[in-house]
Amino acid sequence: MRDLDKKALQAKEKKAGLGPDIDLDTFQSEPVAHDYLEDLGALSAADKKQMVLAGIDAEEKERSGTYLQKDSAVIHAHSKQEGLEVIPIKEALKQYDWVKDYYWKLASVDTDKYTARARLDLHNGYVIRALAGSKVIYPVQACMYLEKEGLSQNVHNIIIAEEGSELHIITGCATAPHVQRGLHVGISEFYVKKDAKLSFTMIHYFAEEMMVRPRSVGRVEEGGLFLNNYICMRPVRSLQMYPTTNLVGKGAVARFYSLLVGSPGSEMDVGSRIFLKKAGTRAEIISRAITNGGNIIARGDLIGEVPGVKAHLECRGLILNGGSIRAIPELEGKVDGVEMSHEAAVGKIAQHEILYLMSRGLSEDEATSTIVRGFLSVDIPGLPPQLKAEIDRAVEQSDKDMM
Repeated sequence: MRDLDKKALQAKEKKAGLGPDIDLDTFQSEPVAHDYLEDLGALSAADKKQMVLAGIDAEEKERSGTYLQKDSAVIHAHSKQEGLEVIPIKEALKQYDWVKDYYWKLASVDTDKYTARARLDLHNGYVIRALAGSKVIYPVQACMYLEKEGLSQNVHNIIIAEEGSELHIITGCATAPHVQRGLHVGISEFYVKKDAKLSFTMIHYFAEEMMVRPRSVGRVEEGGLFLNNYICMRPVRSLQMYPTTNLVGKGAVARFYSLLVGSPGSEMDVGSRIFLKKAGTRAEIISRAITNGGNIIARGDLIGEVPGVKAHLECRGLILNGGSIRAIPELEGKVDGVEMSHEAAVGKIAQHEILYLMSRGLSEDEATSTIVRGFLSVDIPGLPPQLKAEIDRAVEQSDKDMM
């Protein structure tokens, strides 16, 4: 492993503009023990309630497998379907040589001090793999849960959709009701093989003083499809993420969608970057952001490296009650023959829209709520009904919180 020089990492982070600095030494990182649960029904009622708001169902209805990590301990991991593997990453690294072909092969350990921490002080994480040709129609659910106050939870995940497979994952990050402050550092590496389909939906339901630093990189081969959905509609102190995907095979497609709500005191810097490296590749980045008093930076970057690629970026922001939204769409065409476009808009709810709905019998709050739900409603092509239902539920919960 390359030398992890602290000053060099801080300099790289500052140059990249990766949000406010976090003093890692103010968070605990010692392992926290929890018992393994054979039956998720043994979870406490409070834990179940928090997890379901992040899309995790303790009854595992219409789920093909589950991974559940509480603090640093894996408390449940199994697959319910043939052709699907759900393995804690520390166990996988010990037992299977093939995992080393994917571990830290896309993400760079020296990106910043957060990636370095995940490498040097790894708690756990998961390997989720759909074997070649398998169709995992019901989503796999994975949850990173924080129960210990002030903990830095350091995880590394590897997701693999082998050739011709179909894999759907819903992952929720949540905190116990009593937790106020903590740090979540999550490294994720995505591999979408030839003609495979992967949809990955992440719902964050953290506490108000949480600091969140996900880092992810993906690779999509010929004919592959990668749908990546991110939802954060609860207060969080600081969130910074900029997932990157490389379309390396002819006809590969990536679509990134994000729904953000910034509450008072929240600082969110969220974006996506997609490199189109082969002819016929397609990319789309769609962002919806609402500030209810928080500060949001919504980024998007599309890089066309060869002729015959198509890409579109759309960023829309809505200011409800103070705060700020900064939209930063970027397009970079490196050769002739690329077709790329973007649109960005930031504004407020038009008064005539509210008055129209009030004339139809709605109160002002009901009218505002209806407009907000419509703004956050994004049609995501190819998303299974089960995942669409989870997104709709997250939007509905956020609407209740804001109103």
